[in-house]
Amino acid sequence: MEMKEPFDIEIAGVEYAVFPEEEDTYTIFKDGKEYVQIIKDTDTQWLKLSPESGLPLFGMDEEVALLGAEIVKVQG
Repeated sequence: MEMKEPFDIEIAGVEYAVFPEEEDTYTIFKDGKEYVQIIKDTDTQWLKLSPESGLPLFGMDEEVALLGAEIVKVQG
């Protein structure tokens, strides 16, 4: 499986750098700093990963959902 290239997205005027990791996991940078890691759960559901354990945190996070939707748009 080839590594995907990092790309930038913008949501509500905020720039994010997206770094694809393995298996639908993405590291998101905001303002030049590592901001959050997210994972695709289903086609429309995205989860934030705990910085401590790396395990998915269940619960709605609007920003994570928006980031995921933009990632899907960019990657097709």
